[in-house]
Amino acid sequence: MNKKPIIALLAALLPGIATAHTLNVGQPLPIATVTNPGEIMLQGDDITYQPWNTSQLAGKVRVIQAIAGRSSAKEMNAEMMQAITAAGFPADQYQTTTIINQDDSIWGTGGFVKSSAEDSKREFSWSSMVLDADGQVHGTWALQEESSAIIVLDNASNVLFVKEGKLSQDEIATAINLIKRQL
Repeated sequence: MNKKPIIALLAALLPGIATAHTLNVGQPLPIATVTNPGEIMLQGDDITYQPWNTSQLAGKVRVIQAIAGRSSAKEMNAEMMQAITAAGFPADQYQTTTIINQDDSIWGTGGFVKSSAEDSKREFSWSSMVLDADGQVHGTWALQEESSAIIVLDNASNVLFVKEGKLSQDEIATAINLIKRQL
């Protein structure tokens, strides 16, 4: 049974309940694990995967970009990613982690989503990228489908900022300032 139409119906009927994420500012990031396929790693020019868990996030200030496996979701907060790049945060204290929900891709494009994620890892080798074939993170955190979430964490993995959907210029500035204050 395909659950997506039922979830979409519930989301339409109960928007305040069905689409509410489980992330709370001031609280630790809820534990999530991805094993299929997992974090994208580079070994020379070869791509490998390893299991990934939110417990690996502690120790650095982070922005998590949790996106559907759709170009529209990736583009939704491209301005935020550009602002992070422009800020030039120190790599020993800051890292962006992108979690791509391959389960939330347009039918028939899963292979493209995977190869695109692998190409992005090659281009931005210092970034942490996680390919989530089963939508484990999105399910655990109850994130919206076909969307993008931006989550700012302190170095103890406490949520400082969370927003689903496109960030406004003011929200981008707020997130960038939160990161700067943590460094």
